[in-house]
This record gives sequence, C-alpha cells and structure tokens, in this order.
Amino acid sequence: MRMTNKIMRNNSAYNINQNKILQDKLTNQMTTQSKIVRPSDDPVVAIRALRLRSNVTTVTQYNDRNAKDADQWLALTADAMNTVDEVLTDLYKQCLTSADKYETADDLRILMSQMKQLTAEFYSCANVDYAGRFVFSGYRTDLPVTFTEEDMKQMKEHPISYNINESFGFKDISRVEYTGYDTVGDMGTFPAPPAGVNDEQSYEQSVVNETLYRFRISYNNIDSLNGTDMAGNPRELNFTMPDGMKVTVKADLDAAGNAQFDANGNLMVTTSAVDKDGNTVAAAQIPQVMEFTDQEAAYKAIQDGTCTGIAYIPTSGEMVFSKDFYDKNFSEAAFNGSTTGFQVNYDKSAWKNGDINPVHYFNCTETKNMAAPGEKPDLRMTAYNTQRDEGRNQSIYYDVGYNQQIQVNTRADEIFTHNVQRDMDDFEHYLKQLEDIETLQADLKKKMEDYPEDSEEYKDLSKRLEGADKAWSYIRDNVHTKFENQITKYQQYMDDSRVAMTDNATRRSRLDLISTRLTNQKMTFKELQQDNEGIDITEVAVELTSSELTYSAALMATGKIMQTNLMNYI
Repeated sequence: MRMTNKIMRNNSAYNINQNKILQDKLTNQMTTQSKIVRPSDDPVVAIRALRLRSNVTTVTQYNDRNAKDADQWLALTADAMNTVDEVLTDLYKQCLTSADKYETADDLRILMSQMKQLTAEFYSCANVDYAGRFVFSGYRTDLPVTFTEEDMKQMKEHPISYNINESFGFKDISRVEYTGYDTVGDMGTFPAPPAGVNDEQSYEQSVVNETLYRFRISYNNIDSLNGTDMAGNPRELNFTMPDGMKVTVKADLDAAGNAQFDANGNLMVTTSAVDKDGNTVAAAQIPQVMEFTDQEAAYKAIQDGTCTGIAYIPTSGEMVFSKDFYDKNFSEAAFNGSTTGFQVNYDKSAWKNGDINPVHYFNCTETKNMAAPGEKPDLRMTAYNTQRDEGRNQSIYYDVGYNQQIQVNTRADEIFTHNVQRDMDDFEHYLKQLEDIETLQADLKKKMEDYPEDSEEYKDLSKRLEGADKAWSYIRDNVHTKFENQITKYQQYMDDSRVAMTDNATRRSRLDLISTRLTNQKMTFKELQQDNEGIDITEVAVELTSSELTYSAALMATGKIMQTNLMNYI
C-alpha cells in the first residue's frame, strides 16, 4: 500500500486529536474528582454509582434526619418523665414524713399548699411539646393533654361539653371514712339533749366513724341532673351494673318542667332500668339513686340509712354506697363474671385550666357551640375513641432503618393519671372536716365560758365537748390513715411512671445502637462510592503530564514529517 503525505497527515491529526481527548478526559477527572462525566464514559461504574448513591441517600435520611428526630423526641420525653418522677417522689416524701407530724387544720393547710403546687407541676409536664407537637397526646399532637389558658378563652366564646363514658373494675372501688357528730353540735334543743342522746346514749357514744365505699369518677364538678344539656335535653346519668343492668337516672320534673326537691333540698330523681337482655326491670329491683349537692350530706345519708343505694355527688365526682350495698352488688365475683364491669356515662361542661382533656382517655362525645355569643346555638358534635381501645392504640413510629421502626411517643394515660388530682380532692375533704370539728370545739369552749360550772348548760356543753373531742380523734385518725394509704398510692404512681421511663430509655438505647450501625453503614457506602467514582489524583496527574509530553512530541514529529514531501525530490 502506498503511504502518501495525506494519509500520514490524517493519521497524525487523528492521533493528536485522540491525545487531546485523553487530556480532556484527564482534565475533567482532575476538576470533578470523578471517573466519569456521563454514563457512556463507563456504564458499569455508572450503574454501580447510582446504586451506591441511592444507598447513601437512604442511610442519610434514616441517620441524619429520622433517627435524630426520634432521639430528640425520646430525649424530651425522658426529661419530662424525670420531672414527673421527682414530683411524685416529693409527694411521696411529704406523706412519708407527715402522717404523724401534722396535728391541726392549720398544719394540714400548709402541707396542702405545698402538695397542690407539686400536683400542678405534675400535670404541667403533660403539655411538653416538641417543635409544636405535644409528645404525650398520641395521634392528636396538636392537642395538649390538659386544658390551657388559651382553651379557657376559647370556651368563653364557644362553650364545650363532654358526654363521657368511664369504666371501672373491682379494684377501682375505694373506701372513705366518715365521722358523724350531728348531735354534738345540735344546739336547737340546747340545753335539752337532742334525739338519740339520753342516759344510755351519751353525746360521746353518738359520735360514730363508718367506712363507706365508692366509685370515684375521674372528674369533680360534673353536671347535675338539675338542668338541660347544650341541646336542651334533660340531663341523664347512665350506669351499667356488673350484672349488665343498665340504669338511667333523670331529674323528677313537675308539670311545668321544673326539677323537684325533697324537704332536705336534695334533687328528686326518677330511675328506670333494663337488664342485659333489654327487658324492663321492675322498680323494686332497681338500685335507689339519690343526687346530693353537699358531700357531707351524702355521706350522712349513707351512714344513717336514708340512702340505701347509690349517693351520686356531682360536686365531688363520687358514687357512694354502704357496705351492705357493696357486698350485695359489687363483690369481686360479680366483676369476674361480668363482661362490662361498672360503667358510668355522665356530662361535664365546667372546665378549668389544668383539667385533663377527656379525649385522650375516654370514649366521649364533644359538643361545641360554634355560634358567636348571643346568637342561636350552632352545635358541633365530635365523637372520640368510639372503639373501646381506640385511644390506647396511638403509638407513633419512625422509620430508622431498612424495615426497622421505633416507637417514639409515650401516651398520657401511661403516666398522667387523674388520681393524683383526685387524691388532692380527698385531702381537701379531710381538711374541711378537720376545720369544721376544730371550729365546733372552739365554739363549745367559748360557750362554756358563759355559764357557771355547776349549771345544766355548762354540764351539757362539757358533754358535747367530749363528743367533739372524740370526733376530732376519729377525723385526725382518718387523716393519718389517708397519709398512710397515700404513701402506697404515690409509690404505685412512681412505679407506673418508672415503667414508662424504662420503656422510653430502652427504646432510646436501641435507637443509639441503630444510629451507630447507620453511621458505620453510611461511612462504608461513602467509601465504596469513593472507590467506585473517585480518582487517584496522583495517578491522574502522572497520566495528564505524560499525555501532555506525548502531545508535544507528536506535534514536533508531525511538523518535521510535514516539512518535506515528494515534490522536494522532483
């Protein structure tokens, strides 16, 4: 084959261009620090790069975002629960050292002031939020656990009422001590002894202390049956007995539709019931139910037998009954054989700052008046937790790895029990009893100063004072017993909170292990990505220098060849 100058020129130009292409490739590698610029440069590297980049992006999302967000949520929850544990520990210590220390109502009032502040702090921890999301509210992260000042302002414009269904078991039945001393302070027959007090039955003997039984509803100041609900319907109290009997209690209305009251000022009610099969129950078989405005009056009615069934006390949120009624209707065997337990359905429309929102705990229906004040009511009804366990299945999970999830939230009902506040209500009750009996003692002592020691009035007052002293001893013993029982209760509350704390800490420890593994995975994938896509700078620099020398040499050689041609010899 004859090699012409043109062929040599074309070959030289092609080779020089290939060298320039190599230089361009090496220059791009140096500037981008990557082996390829486009997939066609190396399809195998390109495919592997896409997979590794996807792995790095996924692990980065898990580790740098999800895991860190979950850890911050868990850390904030842990801080709140640590505060709760400290508060409960302080309350526990108060009861531990106070059972015998506090003697008078003034002493108890000082202690109560301290315990109230601790209780308020206990519930304030429930509204801890993370980036605007309340950590203890389950799925309703936009809704605080307890009502706030802002909620109170909104309720003034748009009143809210809740119809709440609450369930109780055998262990929810509690006891309360009541000391009756009416005859001691009955000055209406002074100086003649009142009924029930004679030579055989002295004032001191008429003072009795009796144990009553009750279901303590989660709220006090619930709605009385005297009135209508927001829709204008007469209020009802509905409860289901362990044997399945469903009892409905309504106010007894006159022809004009007004509630009627008995001689003692107690609301008269009408009860009806159906059995578990839906059959109407005869009136004689329906438990007697009486509503009382005054807590002491209700206890007295149970004690003296005026109320032989259930004393319903909306102000204190209690359903109280005697031991006989307890033995007959609420034995442990009755609950063990029951499919419903004891359920109460009631209305509550009076709320205050710090009250727990029932939507986080109970099957309830919210009725809210959306109309502006003074306008025709515009009611909006919303049902919450319509399934029995719906409110307990609100666990929030974060994806923190391949097919790995971790729960980040702790529900309010796992820690923030209503009982802490309701126990304080019991202390208030005992404080009032102690104040009343000390006031009576002081009044009797003052009256005794007005009479000679040998007068009948003085002797009668002296005997009354003996009865009052006995009542004071009973009430003081009841306070002592309350403190002792409360030690056990606070210990139980602490145990429950520490179970939740341990669960939270365990999840956080697991998250730490996952985060460590994700960090290692991220580093591994980045190394693989670098090995796949990255360049060896030294090697590329040597190749680039070599190509530049080759390019220069090629130019020189080509230039020399092109200086002569066939015409030089013709």
